[in-house]
Amino acid sequence: MTPDVRWFEPQPRADELPARMPSPFAAGAPHPLAARAIAELLAELGPEQLDGGGGGKMFGVLVVEDAAGRVGVLRAFSGMLRGRWFVEGFAPPLFDPVERDRFWPAGEAELAVLAARIDELREGAAARALLDQAEAAEAQQLLILAGIATRHAASRADRHAAPVRTAAHDQQSRADSAERRRAEAERRAVRAGLAVRARAQAALVEAAVEARAARSRALLGQIFDSYVVVDARGTRRSLASVYAPEAPPGGAGDCAAPKLVAHAHRLGLRPRLLAEVWWGPPPATGGRHAGTFYPACRGKCGPLLPVLLAGLDVDDPPRFGDGVPAAVEPRVVFEDPWLVVVDKPVGLLSVPGRHARLRDSVATRLVARYGEATRVVHRLDLDTSGLMIVARDAETHADLQRAFARREVAKRYVAWLDGEVAGDTGTIALALRGDLDDRPRQIVDAVHGKAATTTWQVLARGPGRTRVALHPHTGRTHQLRVHAAHRLGLGAPIVGDRLYGRVDGARLLLHAEALAFRHPRTGARLAIEAPAPF
Repeated sequence: MTPDVRWFEPQPRADELPARMPSPFAAGAPHPLAARAIAELLAELGPEQLDGGGGGKMFGVLVVEDAAGRVGVLRAFSGMLRGRWFVEGFAPPLFDPVERDRFWPAGEAELAVLAARIDELREGAAARALLDQAEAAEAQQLLILAGIATRHAASRADRHAAPVRTAAHDQQSRADSAERRRAEAERRAVRAGLAVRARAQAALVEAAVEARAARSRALLGQIFDSYVVVDARGTRRSLASVYAPEAPPGGAGDCAAPKLVAHAHRLGLRPRLLAEVWWGPPPATGGRHAGTFYPACRGKCGPLLPVLLAGLDVDDPPRFGDGVPAAVEPRVVFEDPWLVVVDKPVGLLSVPGRHARLRDSVATRLVARYGEATRVVHRLDLDTSGLMIVARDAETHADLQRAFARREVAKRYVAWLDGEVAGDTGTIALALRGDLDDRPRQIVDAVHGKAATTTWQVLARGPGRTRVALHPHTGRTHQLRVHAAHRLGLGAPIVGDRLYGRVDGARLLLHAEALAFRHPRTGARLAIEAPAPF
């Protein structure tokens, strides 16, 4: 028996394993056997992994079965562990190490040389000398112009003081103007000469950057070619073909899940159950919590895992909108000839989706109710309940959207958080952007993200939970969910959050309970509330 497999003792009964492998993309608590394997792994990793021993990381387990029906577990980590690709007791990466060693060390050294060349061109002696010359030349020219200006001012004062303006005065005035023009022309000529040299230097930098980028692309192509993608039937494919026509994303094939499935195929074992868990400090972008299970990512693993699992009996991946309770009718809280405010139930979309099965929504139900076109002014997530404003004509819709854009609409949400929050009030300002590798998740990014601000107050405290009021001052996607979960926010995800917290069977406990705004037609100040159902 291979030492890479940890065999269950005692062996599970046949009825303890599902007939089909659950989808790796399904959220929620893992199968008890996978949960047991994860618990044993985390116990062996110990708390040092939480204390910076390599930082936080995604780990995974794969329950496997051999030809004789014996059941065991494989383990893997995402990327590298403490700077190493190969760690005893964990599944190896998908790439061929012999093939990678053939080109990567030399290629890495070449990239380092090119990077050093770029740094030298940007900040080296030649670049500094050019900058110094430009500054010195500009200072000299300004000094010359200042001297000319002083002399000309004195000459002008003399002319103005003379009782009679003579031909000599006119000749001196023309001479002064000519001298000033020559000095300014010389300054422009000096600047132009330095600009030519600066452009030549910039061209050298640009050429070096492009050379490094081209070499990097070539090496990346070789890296992708070194990956071995083989499905359960033994069919072999290149990594590039899996993601075609797009190039594979960075880190493709290096997540724990594909490592596990690929290693099971190498060993002739049948994958039965897969689970991944985050262990260690959360990443700076947020969205990961130690000991929390997460489904496989959609960006990198979405195209790859189905290829690796081809030939096995695996559940279909969940689709958006699957598994939510049948939505009840949205309750009308306020209506007049211009607008409607409804209390949206959890599990109902705000607007129709692209697919036929996602046509049901607040918008479509109100059209059916009123027999007229209605326009949703703002949206709530499928998993969020609460107040929504819907306009009954285009002009009201435009006016309300402008009010939202000007932040003239006050919103209050209530939520139960999975954790105990320090303090009683505060403000969260964390910029957000979409996670390109795992849509629709949002991540914190101070450089490329859009500004997002939320204020909060604690309403109640319970064992391991905190009830809060949340006031979003911007309208970013998943803003409240990320601000609640992130360690620089409240550090406690909303209960039932399948993207940023733990899924324990409960709905997302987030409800838009209050709206206050000025009516765009009557001018009246409206304050509307709908208490949370939890």
